[in-house]
Amino acid sequence: MTDWLVIYLRWSPLVKRDNGGVNQPQPPISPTTGPAPTTAEAVTHYENFPVASLLCPPHLRQPIAAIYAFARTADDLADEGDVTPEQRLQDLQDYRAELQNVASGNAPSPRWANVFGPLQRVIREKALPVPLLDDLLDAFMQDIVYTQEGRTYATREELLDYCRRSANPVGRLLLHLYGINDARSLVQSDAICSALQLINFWQDLSVDIPRTRHYLTDADCAQFKVPRTTLAQLKRDPSTDQLVMHNAAWARALMVSGAPLVHQLKGRIGWELRLVVQGGLRILDKVEALDGGSLTERKTITKLDTPRMLWRALWM
Repeated sequence: MTDWLVIYLRWSPLVKRDNGGVNQPQPPISPTTGPAPTTAEAVTHYENFPVASLLCPPHLRQPIAAIYAFARTADDLADEGDVTPEQRLQDLQDYRAELQNVASGNAPSPRWANVFGPLQRVIREKALPVPLLDDLLDAFMQDIVYTQEGRTYATREELLDYCRRSANPVGRLLLHLYGINDARSLVQSDAICSALQLINFWQDLSVDIPRTRHYLTDADCAQFKVPRTTLAQLKRDPSTDQLVMHNAAWARALMVSGAPLVHQLKGRIGWELRLVVQGGLRILDKVEALDGGSLTERKTITKLDTPRMLWRALWM
């Protein structure tokens, strides 16, 4: 799914789970009884990127955690457990309706009160743009339909439109919390977020393709003369390697174009963003080191990568 997400974050795109992207049964969501909570739970999932870390300004950790919980729960509804696509879509439609319910000032319903209680508080106190949250859900639902039907993206423009909804809203939400809304910063944030989503795609080819999730575009496959049947078999050859590396270079160029945003953000948030960018670039390093082999092998960030990421962040 938009497994990134998610915080500045898939996600979208924006989140990498420690199960390697393979569905695992999840405990059912227990409806909350009594008043809805107004503070978000701590982040427990493994992520490629820091989420509300110690570098985050303390007064924004709860708002960011609330956005993360909203996106993480939606991603789980869309992607986890042994549930039919039809039920996933229905759950997300209900989730979407609940977003509009709390945005209108109504009390959260019991089913997701632990998510929408804190989120409602952030919407109210920070004037959070609800359409950006809704865009995330729209992308999740699109992913379900595309996966169910085995649909592909014809062009990079189509794929970037998906990233616009699956990943870019997260960066814009965070910039909103930081009080930054100038056009250049928004464009750079979009570039970073779309790049992170693309990096997630090229990291996860070996997991996504067998699940009929196709993010390598028809146009790129045609350019390198790679049939979909070859990709479906996860069969490497010089053409598939060139295809993967070409897309990795695209993601890197996009990230580099957005990276100057780190100099626009001062203090802790600037360092948080530096590590987000370096986390994405480090994953991309590993994808590129495989020389096209991410078609059959998936790499992740480990603790051993931390010193390198910190050093690179220092010299951005």
